[in-house]
Formats: sequence, structure tokens, C-alpha cells
Amino acid sequence: MSRGFRRSALIGSGLATVLVAGTVLVSCARNGTSIDVVGTSRITVTGAYVPLPATPDGMGAGYLTVHNDGSGDDQLVKVTSPAAKSITIHRSTDTTMQEVDALPLPAHSTTPLERGGNHLMIMGWTKAPAVGDVLELDLTFARGTSITVQAPVEPLTYRPGS
Repeated sequence: MSRGFRRSALIGSGLATVLVAGTVLVSCARNGTSIDVVGTSRITVTGAYVPLPATPDGMGAGYLTVHNDGSGDDQLVKVTSPAAKSITIHRSTDTTMQEVDALPLPAHSTTPLERGGNHLMIMGWTKAPAVGDVLELDLTFARGTSITVQAPVEPLTYRPGS
């Protein structure tokens, strides 16, 4: 066999392998099976809102729910907003509230940030918020994903679902 023929045969068999693998993946996707790389996170955020702070320049809180539908753990590590100088992540228990560097987001989990539990503390407003305003929250996760959500400012007494 000539060297050119062997090279062409190797290239041809490599292309055939790639095409077969691609066909199998497309077939799986058409049948509704999602393809998830082992150990990755798939983050979505729902239900974001900010209750109106009790005082015009006072600290505010932010609430939302983070869904990790992937097969890998992740962490919420940073939250920023053009509307505030500082946003920190807090964990509350029955007796204490403490700032945390990161919020764990286990694989296949839903993590609520809600009154009396995990939440965001918003400080240094660039403009005093009013009911009906929308606050942009930029969330950064340990695996490098960033998500921007729009959080409406609701009355101080607002409770979702009520």
C-alpha cells in the first residue's frame, strides 16, 4: 500500500467515526434526552424581587430562587448591580444573620433566597428605589457562569403567592 492511500484511509475512518457519533447525539436529542456533560451545573433564576426598604437610603434585601438542574455542584459567589454600591450574600438562622463568601448550589437542587433564610443585602443605593422600579442583579457563579436578572421593587409587605 502506498503512503498516500494509508493516510487517506485513516482520514476517512476518522471522519466516519465523527459522523456516526454526531448522528447518535442528534438522535438522542431528537428523542427528548438532554445531553449533560458529567459534572456541569445548569443554573436558572426565578422569582427575583426587592422589597422597598423601610427608609429611603436604608439597606434593602433581595430575594430569588436559584435552580441548579445540572449534574455538578456550583456556588453563588458574587452579586452586583448598577443600582447599588454593594450587595452581599447572607445566611440567617433563628438567632443570627451572617455574611457568607459563597452560597452552595448542589447538583439537582433548588435554593431559595427568602425572608428568614438566605438572602441578599443591598447597600449604597445610587438612587432611592421606588415601588415599580426594576433592579438589575448580576449574579456570578463559581464555575464561571453569570446571569443577569431583573428584580422588581415591591411594597415592603409583599409576599410572593399571597
